[in-house]
Amino acid sequence: MTASPDRAEPLRLPPQGQGWMATFWVLFGVVALAALLGACALYTAPALVSDWQVRAAAEPVAEARISDGKCSSKIAIHICDLTLSLRRPTGTVTRRVNYVFAGLHVGDFGAGPMADPARPDLITTDLGLDRLWNRTITLAVIMAALAAAIVGALLSLVRNRRAASGAAG
Repeated sequence: MTASPDRAEPLRLPPQGQGWMATFWVLFGVVALAALLGACALYTAPALVSDWQVRAAAEPVAEARISDGKCSSKIAIHICDLTLSLRRPTGTVTRRVNYVFAGLHVGDFGAGPMADPARPDLITTDLGLDRLWNRTITLAVIMAALAAAIVGALLSLVRNRRAASGAAG
């Protein structure tokens, strides 16, 4: 079947059944994805940025402790939450860190406390420093995918609304 030579543009049909309920669900999805994006920025990015700041001078710290640590894996994405504490003459520094990285791994993860002597408030672990590039790339990919999904959903919502209003008018 060939197109008619006098017809210049393809035939477009407006989406069917694009009511307010469909708009609500798209917006609900956008809010949920935005919450995930915010969680990445709030919980994962600060530890990543501080690890980049101390990576060159960090060394093992015997006085530091990992008081609470847990890692979980979902297929090839690993998420580790740790609470680190370091006793200093001026008081105890406590820090919660969240690591997200990719890779195939079976078994337990080991972590040892590390700190830059000039900046002990940015206490971290060898696990986080060893996987610094992996964590950076993983976070960038996850955040880019979430942002693209948000933008794509909003663009499709606007496009479908325009097509529906154009078909009605």
